[in-house]
Amino acid sequence: MPVGLRQVAYGLYERRLLRRLDLTAVPHHVGVIVDGNRRWAKASGTDSRAGHAAGADNVERLLGWCEEVGVELVTLWLLSTDNLNRPEAELSPLLGIIEDVTERIAATGRWHVHPVGALDLLPVATARRLKELDEITSRGKGLTANAAIGYGGRREIADAVRSLLHEHAAKGTSIEELAEILDVEHISEHLYTRGQPDPDLVIRTSGEQRLSGFLLWQSAHSEFYFCEAFWPDFRKVDFLRALRAYAQRQRRFGG
Repeated sequence: MPVGLRQVAYGLYERRLLRRLDLTAVPHHVGVIVDGNRRWAKASGTDSRAGHAAGADNVERLLGWCEEVGVELVTLWLLSTDNLNRPEAELSPLLGIIEDVTERIAATGRWHVHPVGALDLLPVATARRLKELDEITSRGKGLTANAAIGYGGRREIADAVRSLLHEHAAKGTSIEELAEILDVEHISEHLYTRGQPDPDLVIRTSGEQRLSGFLLWQSAHSEFYFCEAFWPDFRKVDFLRALRAYAQRQRRFGG
């Protein structure tokens, strides 16, 4: 099918999906594992930097789609703790692309950019700017975009427990006393996403069917949707299909 006709067909299909979408069943919080940038670049005959740049462009589009249907919170996994072990020649440009896309999101004035992750593992200037963007955009009335940067699920839980221990040590609580009262809410209050609802839906692109540590604690009762498209190729129709699949499921919350 010629490119022009294909675009027309996708446009018609997209509008039909949107028209039939049950807006009363839209998830409040969507987590997205933006996977496949480097494989997209390889398949396209370009370098990994071009793949990450194409993926960054798609982040803004996704937030617009989420805003259109009423999603209130989006968590985007942009950089894992494992990614921080990449060679400097690859990591430095990637951090630059991530900084650029968070700046662009903030510059829209529409969305709150909230970093979640071990910011202490990032370059000082990067961590400082992410905190500044969080503060600058915190009064926005639109959706919140959690930028998971330097994020790892195991690291998050370890940091939460560490923070909890420090908090109770400062109060003079002994380990024995803490063990008697400790429950899941105590840990939840110290996660990077504290104060936010858990994700209703987690989407992963590129065909991989695993979480790889994404929102380990928070996704206990989430619905999952795995899409074959590499992240730069993830389209609005793919997003709407994910929402359609979510709306058709009967959530059991562990039951």
